[in-house]
Amino acid sequence: MMEFFLDYGLFFAKTITLIILLVVMLAVIFSLAARGQHANRLQIKNVTRRYAETKEHVQREVLSKKEFKKIQKAQKKAVKDEQEQSRKRVFVLRFVGNIKASATKYLRDEVSAILSVADKSDEVVLCLENAGGLVHEHGFAASQLTRFKQHELGLTIVVDKVAASGGYMMACVADKVVAAPFSVIGSIGVIAQMPNFSRLLDKNGIDFEMIKAGENKRTITMFGKNTDEDRVKFTEQIEDTHELFKDFIHEQRASVDLAKVATGEHWYGRRALELNLVDELMTSDDYLWQLSATADIYEVSHIVPKSLSEKVMGSAQLVIDRVLTATWHRSIFKS
Repeated sequence: MMEFFLDYGLFFAKTITLIILLVVMLAVIFSLAARGQHANRLQIKNVTRRYAETKEHVQREVLSKKEFKKIQKAQKKAVKDEQEQSRKRVFVLRFVGNIKASATKYLRDEVSAILSVADKSDEVVLCLENAGGLVHEHGFAASQLTRFKQHELGLTIVVDKVAASGGYMMACVADKVVAAPFSVIGSIGVIAQMPNFSRLLDKNGIDFEMIKAGENKRTITMFGKNTDEDRVKFTEQIEDTHELFKDFIHEQRASVDLAKVATGEHWYGRRALELNLVDELMTSDDYLWQLSATADIYEVSHIVPKSLSEKVMGSAQLVIDRVLTATWHRSIFKS
């Protein structure tokens, strides 16, 4: 009997210990999750020193001691002279687009933050990567950028990879558009695609009814039979959107020949320069490096913490990638 109570006591102690550990773990998880929710905040970081330190490190490695000391002396004098004058400030934003221009929810806060402290002598540089998407979403993103012009604050947009369609709608707002030589620019057009399943429904004996009040409340549909009148009206709407797109570009960049560029085509940066779609060929790295010599550069961004599920999925994906990579290496390099 005594042995039974001892075993039972040991089992009970283990159970209680496991329960306590489980409660502690859950508390930690919920605490981290709650902390993550509050960690979504705006971050402003002075990165000027980073450029200077990179340059100094390279000089120290490749130059002789005599040359390095000479350059250091000259740079210290230049810094002293600059300190006597107020340096220009450059605020750097980064926008990576998708079909819904989802990053606009952060862009609007970043624009407001900059406008609260910047003056007319400062510059905003937006590093843009956007292949376009929904018209109203990208129109709103472009409207956020026009706020800089309304406050007479200089805006430069740098495109390393792509600014097409709605992406170019955003880019054309800038006072200066800088693009890498092989970045994709343009695609000034509007497209709408919709499948129609009416014949499939008829084949399976399925009726589809649509009741509307207002002749043009709905034009073409996915499930009903479309008429020629529906197609004509929908085409008119698409063409009107295209006209609004062209008008917007003309307002921002009057030098662009819309008859040549508003065809829906895209061009690489070098050709886009010839068509006045961009003003200069250069990567964002080169542009910011040049500015770092005479300006203080501040990166403005949002810290968006990952949820617990995203962290777990990310870790799982990392494990899967490592396993697949190891398997691939073994299959390629096996003896």
